[in-house]
Amino acid sequence: MRVLRRGDAGPDVAEIRSILAGMDLLPPVTGTDAYDTFDVAVENAVRAFQQSRGLMTDGVVGQATFQALKGASYHLGSRLLSYTIAAPIQGDDVFTLQERLTELGFDAGRPDGYFGAATERALKTFQRDMRLTPDGMCGPATIRELHRLSSPRARGGRPVFLREQEQVRQAGPRLRGKRIVIDPGHGGDDLGVVANGLREADISWDLARRLEGRMKATGMEALISRGPNHSPTELERAKFANDAGADLFLSLHSDGNPSPRAQGIASFHFGTGNGTTSTVGELLAGFIQREVAARTGMLDNRTHYKTWEIFTRTRCPAVRVEIGYLTNPDDSRKLGDPAFRDIVAEGMLIAVKRLYLLGEGDQPTGTFTFADVLAHELAKAE
Repeated sequence: MRVLRRGDAGPDVAEIRSILAGMDLLPPVTGTDAYDTFDVAVENAVRAFQQSRGLMTDGVVGQATFQALKGASYHLGSRLLSYTIAAPIQGDDVFTLQERLTELGFDAGRPDGYFGAATERALKTFQRDMRLTPDGMCGPATIRELHRLSSPRARGGRPVFLREQEQVRQAGPRLRGKRIVIDPGHGGDDLGVVANGLREADISWDLARRLEGRMKATGMEALISRGPNHSPTELERAKFANDAGADLFLSLHSDGNPSPRAQGIASFHFGTGNGTTSTVGELLAGFIQREVAARTGMLDNRTHYKTWEIFTRTRCPAVRVEIGYLTNPDDSRKLGDPAFRDIVAEGMLIAVKRLYLLGEGDQPTGTFTFADVLAHELAKAE
């Protein structure tokens, strides 16, 4: 599809307007010409939709926003749902199905709006228990049973995220043996943000190598998602982590902004804004945010939930960190210094250690050192 923005017109814009109007984000429009136009009202409605869905709030309809808009036009029961490997069905109806199955005690995996193998397994088990044909297809009979069990008494918590926490607890406080995928953003011909003599792809690659070295020194298995001259898609990066059986996924980026005053560090994790969030991802994002901000003096832009594909398609807890703005003179000066990048890498390692410590022998933010981590690992090994 073509990217749509203010000033564009045509039947694809009319489709977007229709979806937004159906969500009460746009008033009904009279006149075919106006209905085909991507005007200021549409841009504002798109921004509101993006913000509500944890997407990049730019008012532009690219592939991710278009898929989310299309998905939002479906409700549970509006179409037959089934598992297809080549092109998984995606939409709000799938998300509702996943949440409903999970609340009823059937493990559909992380609610992400994609009808995958885990959703099919959970659905078949539900159908079998309800004495329906266990065909893995969510049709009228299955919908009726889901609605029949829709009373508040049949609803539970969010066990998929409780399982994430329990896996961290059972993994123990030692870093040795933990498998971490480090994902340097961009790469190859995709340079990312380029400003003040720095390229985002180069900065993220250098940080990934520094973090990799420190993680391996503690006994962790650190894997980098791309080579220096490659730029995988987000789906390919997620597949790399899934195939590797990663415990955690760390995506490294820097940011840019037309305003040179924009600066600081921000961290992101999976979350939808309606209470569905990766508990471990949120914890790790918070640890990284606090450690790196405390050690570097960068402006703390806090943690945020998002529904980016890198989060929805990665099975393990995932965090993306935007480390400074290359368009900001102060941030770019810091990031251009190898010694500063060492400090960032150490802060991230300490954040991962804090995640697995779960409060055991904790120290104030910014005071735990790489030497402390090594000493703790050695003590636990004896």
